Amino acid sequence: MQLTINGKLQSFDEVTSTVAHLVRFLNLEGKRLAIERNGEIVPRSQFAATQLVDGDKLEIVGAVGGG
Repeated sequence: MQLTINGKLQSFDEVTSTVAHLVRFLNLEGKRLAIERNGEIVPRSQFAATQLVDGDKLEIVGAVGGG
């Protein structure tokens, strides 16, 4: 499967069938993330239900704290 993540084309041999699987595969579990799939925000509550297909374009942004 090929996905474009933050503007870079990436190929995956591992199972990355949902946004939740991708987050786990990228070792981003437990982090504060915003994920956009093909121009639409994916609510965290929908990560497990949101299917990924070959060619999807994702933007993944992590929250940064500070003051």
